Amino acid sequence: MMTMKQLNRKLLRDILHLKGQMLAVMAVVVCSVSMFISMSNVKYSLERSRSDYYSRYRFADLFVQLKRAPESALETIRRVPGVATATTRIVTRVTIDVPGLEEPATAQLVSLSDRGEPGLNGVFIVAGRKPDSSRPEEVVVSRPFMKANHLNLGDHIGAVINGRWKRLVIVGTGLSPEYIYEVQPGAFFPDNRRFGVFWISRKALESALDMSGAFNDLSLTLLHGASEKEVIRRLDRMLDRYGSFGAYGRGEQLSDRFIADEIRVLGMEITVLPTIFLVVAVFLLNIVLQRLVSTQREQIAVLKAMGYDDEDIGLHVLGFALLPTVAGVMVGSALGAWLGSSLLQLYGDVYNFERLVYVFRMENAVAAILLSLAAAVGGALMAARRAVNLPPAEALRPESPRLCRPGILDHPRLAGRFPVPLRIILRNIERHPFKSMLSVTMIAFSIAILVAGRYSFDSVERMIDVEFGMRHREDVTVIFNDNMPSSIVFSFASMKGVLEAEYYREEPVRLVSGYRSRRQTIKGLQKTDGLQRIIDSDGVIRKLPEHGLLLTTTLADLLGVRPGEIIRVEFLQGARRVADVPVVATIDEIIGLSACMRLEELNRIAGDGGVLNAAVLKIDDREQVELYERFKHTPGIAGIMMLQALRESFDEMIAKSMNTSTFILTSFASILAFAMIYNGARITLSERARELSSLRVLGMTNLEIAVILLGEQALFCLAAIPVGFLIGIGLSVLLAYALSSELYRMPVVFTPDNFLFALAVMVTVAILSGVMVGRRVVRLDLIAVLKTRE
Repeated sequence: MMTMKQLNRKLLRDILHLKGQMLAVMAVVVCSVSMFISMSNVKYSLERSRSDYYSRYRFADLFVQLKRAPESALETIRRVPGVATATTRIVTRVTIDVPGLEEPATAQLVSLSDRGEPGLNGVFIVAGRKPDSSRPEEVVVSRPFMKANHLNLGDHIGAVINGRWKRLVIVGTGLSPEYIYEVQPGAFFPDNRRFGVFWISRKALESALDMSGAFNDLSLTLLHGASEKEVIRRLDRMLDRYGSFGAYGRGEQLSDRFIADEIRVLGMEITVLPTIFLVVAVFLLNIVLQRLVSTQREQIAVLKAMGYDDEDIGLHVLGFALLPTVAGVMVGSALGAWLGSSLLQLYGDVYNFERLVYVFRMENAVAAILLSLAAAVGGALMAARRAVNLPPAEALRPESPRLCRPGILDHPRLAGRFPVPLRIILRNIERHPFKSMLSVTMIAFSIAILVAGRYSFDSVERMIDVEFGMRHREDVTVIFNDNMPSSIVFSFASMKGVLEAEYYREEPVRLVSGYRSRRQTIKGLQKTDGLQRIIDSDGVIRKLPEHGLLLTTTLADLLGVRPGEIIRVEFLQGARRVADVPVVATIDEIIGLSACMRLEELNRIAGDGGVLNAAVLKIDDREQVELYERFKHTPGIAGIMMLQALRESFDEMIAKSMNTSTFILTSFASILAFAMIYNGARITLSERARELSSLRVLGMTNLEIAVILLGEQALFCLAAIPVGFLIGIGLSVLLAYALSSELYRMPVVFTPDNFLFALAVMVTVAILSGVMVGRRVVRLDLIAVLKTRE
């Protein structure tokens, strides 16, 4: 016991002597553990909160929208094999006039059962109460809309419902698992000021829409083990007569898709980023402990001579790795818990959970501890094995010098042309090629993290530029309640303040290719060089083919079709015609899945003489107030989207999340770079202290000595910059591939600012570590160093 106490005292004394290097190792472990724990806990908290929310408020498994079906059909639907429960509703979109909001807004009206809590897709009443069925004007409004518009209980909102002006009164604030990500149909970005969900009495909505004893929305849950595909097939066949737009599962429900994608991305980040930091920690521990064994050869020999066995020596060396790692795990766990809680609050600003509770899982902490200890043992293993295998008699002699040869610049013809410090630096690098290569690689990884961390900025900026600057050039999109005849164009063209107007048609269809099928809308455009254009991910304007379909590449891959092949188009409304249409071309679009064709071609295959269901307008700023007021009271308008408002909302949402994540990644990458550069310089100083002191005695200045010491690290940094840029580009490509989904594809783009930012951070960190090590060079005790026996 006494002997082990002596070894432990030696361990603590040596760690204090190496506190700079040990703190650097600890900092890297802190970064790795905190990232792993925070992201793992956030992922689990999101999954747990979603699961609890879905379960508590009975979120449906399947959804169906229809034109109109009798309530009597519900019993038949409930008898479909595999169906557990089914609930009918009435859902419609209307234009509303919000106090204090100049522009018209859109509300999704959703009926609430008058007989108590609905069977599925329940509503959590945050404040107030549910609507009274005897008061048709009462509504419950979604919390994001209330908050964005600073509304209170008792406030009034005007709405045009089925062509009639209604005055609604807010009696409650609510949330629903159906709208965790609250976004207007047809949009991808939330605009909480101009779109909200309103829950209203079923009786009131039946009366307003003339749908007594009918429904147009169906939600279902499935029995355990039931086949979703089979139930969907049966429902589609049964509900065709009622104008069904096709049943679909949670995987196609927009809100659930967004939150599921977010959880998937977190799972990917948990794997990649902490791994990089742990690899660097292994490398740092390896080079620090290898140097420690080299400098303590005599001490190891004496310890063995005193009776310490190989196990004691090995554990002693492992202690140098375990102590900073354990300290890093403790600090990293606390930091990860705080960081995870803060990150979850950011998700709470975007996603509308009834209760988003942060859960610190001990399983994640244990996993982080085990991974970190494994990394520590891996980093110390070679040094421990070397210490154990070192014979005492051999250890008492100085380490045999390596076989040396003249460096590249030591050639007689070159020696006189280059300064001595540069020749010394290059000679030392040549003699340790593997160590030099690893040092460059580890520094390059820190640069790569900086590049990859800023890549998302470049990618999102590109998405904004393409979506809001190039693809959409309109000011307002007006969506009609029903299909309108072509003569509607004259109504908008005559409106004061409308500078340009274009129209399009969207038809819900089922695209079928062999055994694969997909619910999709086909968009028929008048032209592609006006207010709405078709732009690929490279920013190139594409034209519609004269005949046939233009599909996004992702949609074509999902259907397994290639340009030139035929696809079956099954229309889901109207005459429900079926047509075989050629896929003429594909396009790499950034956002969403789309199928486009010329308007006249879509009208032809639909066989209904041609209708329109939306318009895009360019308006005069001087007339927009009067124009907006007119839209608020115009019957037949289901919804309005303002392009500038969508962009502002998107910018605000992205600014919150991306600024925080970029700051965290930049901070951690800076710590990683500092640990590598500082440790490299300190180890070089320890290894070459006698050589540098001799050069100082021979007449070299402190500046020249510092150049020799720090110049090697500077060369490593210079070599790491292009390597880091390349690794960062590769890592960004992997991130783009992993982050991309059916909802969006991350474009692979880089701006000079990205690389300049990474370069600036690297130079700053290198200068800081150089100053800290340079002070040690100035304070170097020449006599003490030269008296050291080697």
